[in-house]
Amino acid sequence: MPHFTLEYSANLDGLVDMGATVELVRNAAVETGIFPLGGIRVRAIRCEHYAIADGRKTYGFLDMVLRLGEGRDLAARKKAGEYIFKALSAHLDPVFADSKFALSFDMQINDKETSWKRNNIHDALKVETVNG
Repeated sequence: MPHFTLEYSANLDGLVDMGATVELVRNAAVETGIFPLGGIRVRAIRCEHYAIADGRKTYGFLDMVLRLGEGRDLAARKKAGEYIFKALSAHLDPVFADSKFALSFDMQINDKETSWKRNNIHDALKVETVNG
């Protein structure tokens, strides 16, 4: 259940291709090798209304949160997180070069006792692998 949510300031429109950004995050998550492929979700949410620091409208942000299920040790989470953050940060280097920008990434672990899921994508991927 690796679910990535990217919230970003609306002033990034024209500076960042969010379609390419969510695909980059998805690829980086796959490349870590610790997440089930069928559980990966990456979504971007544009924030029209925001206030940053001293209120200048030229400042921008992208805040990424990863919610994941229990079961991975701290070392594996840190290694994966650093890999994904490095890829995202490099992707956004042009934004840092051309504007004042804040990038953040946090992981949150869901308690399995209070997390419910229904997903038939895993089964579909297994069938594709067997028949592929």
